[in-house]
Amino acid sequence: MAIRTRRKHSPAIKAKVALAAMAGQKTLAELAQQYEIHPNQITNWKRQLSERAAAVFDGEASTESKVDLKALHAKIGQLTLENDFLEGALTKMGLLSANR
Repeated sequence: MAIRTRRKHSPAIKAKVALAAMAGQKTLAELAQQYEIHPNQITNWKRQLSERAAAVFDGEASTESKVDLKALHAKIGQLTLENDFLEGALTKMGLLSANR
């Protein structure tokens, strides 16, 4: 018996299958057979589509894209400065080799 690897479906396929399931022109079993996807997976995608459909018409960017890049760059700079300071101090104490 061959081991089947997990497949990753594109968002376009997920949307297409979920919309087809919501349209109700075919049963879940027919859609599952057509797209070679388990019926439970189609049900999950259909539920996700109905829960997140309002976000399409929200007009604002999604919550994932609302990242303050300026603050992140500042944090990266601060951490880099701290790492450089600690590396220098540890090297002077002989606890860190200079060959790193």
